[in-house]
Amino acid sequence: MEKFNSFFSNKNTISDISAQDVSQTENYLEVAKAFAKLTYQSIYIIDYEKRGFEYVSDNPLFLCGLTPKDVELLGYDFYFKYVGEKDLNLLLKINQIGFDFFDNLPLEQRKNYTISYDFSIINDKKNSILINHKLTPLFLNEEGKIWKAMCIVSLSPNHSSGNIIISDTHSENIFEFNLETDSWERKQKVKLSDRETEILSLYAGGLTINEIAEKIFISSDTVKFHRRKLFEKMGVDNITEALSYATHNKLI
Repeated sequence: MEKFNSFFSNKNTISDISAQDVSQTENYLEVAKAFAKLTYQSIYIIDYEKRGFEYVSDNPLFLCGLTPKDVELLGYDFYFKYVGEKDLNLLLKINQIGFDFFDNLPLEQRKNYTISYDFSIINDKKNSILINHKLTPLFLNEEGKIWKAMCIVSLSPNHSSGNIIISDTHSENIFEFNLETDSWERKQKVKLSDRETEILSLYAGGLTINEIAEKIFISSDTVKFHRRKLFEKMGVDNITEALSYATHNKLI
């Protein structure tokens, strides 16, 4: 029970929901369900007042062999059952630093922010899968605390757990948490040139280097040059990782 409660920061404890708070939520679950039909990603919604999951989509990635209803009923116990101890402790750490960060934001900006991080879950075949987890506030109560949040889960483009990033939709900066120094570091979002975006989009369409070169009237060596620059900007080693990174970070 002590570890379970560690997922719920005292800074975001919600004990009372007003009529005005409730008025925000009319029919919003129907929107979430419709969105779930349109994406390959897993979606679930956290209710911080009830300290559980309000909705879980039927994408199998996050279900670990269970039904959506099973995961919904498990709520935060899901993590204790399907996340190893090392990554479970990481999640508790992320929970703490995330709410500390959020608590220092101006009330009017809080819904602009998303936290993203990677951890491993154990699927129904007892295999460990590294997933990327994004959480963003849906509704705040009158005091500005997160009442409900949407979580989006997909396969991680990275190779290890962590990679904790907070981003603001209205800013060119991101905040990356350094686990070694136990501090946030401000960095700039990756920016692609028009040519890099074009080449990456053509790669996503399945074209080869020669086909891309012919289509946009440049040499194959120039395509390779832009591809190397893409890899450097993203910190990846191949085009598959670059496409995954670009998708996760909404670059294409």
